[in-house]
Amino acid sequence: MELTNRTELLWIPEQNIFRQINTVLGIKIAFVFLLSFPFVCINGIMLITLRSKTVFRETSRYILFTHMLCVDSITLVVTVVIYIFAMALLNLAKAVCAVFVLISASCSRNAPLTLALMSLERYVAVCFPFLHCKIATPKTTGLALGFTWLISTVSITVDLISVFALDPTFETSQTVCTRERFFVAKWQVVAFQVFNGFCFVSVTVVLIFTYISIIIIVRTIPTNRDSAIKARQTILLHIIQLAFCLNTFVYSQIEQLLAMTTTSVFVNLRYLNFIFVIVLPRCMSPLIYGLRDETIRHLFLVYLKCRSPVVTSTVDMKS
Repeated sequence: MELTNRTELLWIPEQNIFRQINTVLGIKIAFVFLLSFPFVCINGIMLITLRSKTVFRETSRYILFTHMLCVDSITLVVTVVIYIFAMALLNLAKAVCAVFVLISASCSRNAPLTLALMSLERYVAVCFPFLHCKIATPKTTGLALGFTWLISTVSITVDLISVFALDPTFETSQTVCTRERFFVAKWQVVAFQVFNGFCFVSVTVVLIFTYISIIIIVRTIPTNRDSAIKARQTILLHIIQLAFCLNTFVYSQIEQLLAMTTTSVFVNLRYLNFIFVIVLPRCMSPLIYGLRDETIRHLFLVYLKCRSPVVTSTVDMKS
C-alpha cells in the first residue's frame, strides 16, 4: 500500500492544476492526438504495403519489419489512450486498466528485442551469406518472435497476477491507469528495474557486436562492400532507435524525478517526457526503415495515392 500511495502523489499536483486550466489541457490532449494519428495511418498503409507481395511475407527482414510496425502502432494507440484518460482525470476500472497496461508494457519491452533480431538478421546476411537462406527462414523468424513475446510478457503478467491475488477490490475498484498502479510489493519494483536493465544490456551487446562485425567485413571483403555498408548503416539506425528505447525503460524513473519539482514545472515536464520518450520513438520505424527501401517506398507511395500497384516481386536482399 505504501507503493500505491507513493505513486498517487505523482497525480495530486496535476489534479489541482488541471481543474484550473481546462483549456490548456484540451490543447495538450489535441496535440498528442494530432501528433500520433498521422503516424498510425502511415503505419497502416505501410502494413498494407508489406502484406501486398509474397516476397515481403516470406522474407525474414520484412517479416521482422512488419512485426515492428505492428508493435509500434499498438503501443502508440494504447499509450496515447491511457495518457489521455489520465490527463483528463478519468478513472478506469482496474480490470480494464490491467488489459491496457498488459498490452502497453508488453509491446514497449518487445520493441528493443525486435531491434536485436533485425540486427542479427543483417549480421547473418552479410557475414554468412551462404547460410542466410537456411537460418533466416519464416519459421525460425516466427519462433524467434515468439520467444521475444515470452520475455516481454513475463514481468507484467506476474505483476497482474500478484495484484489479482492480493487486492480484493481488483474487479470492482477504479483508478487512474498507470503501470505503477500494479506494484503492490517492493520486490515488484526491484524486479521491474532489474529486468529492464537486463533486457537493455543484452540488446545493446547484440547491436554493438553485429555493428563491429559488419565493419570488419566491410574492411576485409571488398567484393561485398556495398551490401555491408548498407547493413552497417541499418544497424547504426537500430542503435539510434535503441537510445530511444532506453528512455522508455527509464520513463518511470524520470517521472519520479520530475515529481520533485514544483507543480507547474512537473505538469509541463511530464507532458514533454511523454511526447519525446513514448510518442516520437514509435513514429520513427516507417521513416527510418520502410522509406529507405526502394521497393517498399515505391509501393507505399502507390497505396498512398490509392492506385493499383504494378511492380515486380524482386527485392534487394542485401540492402
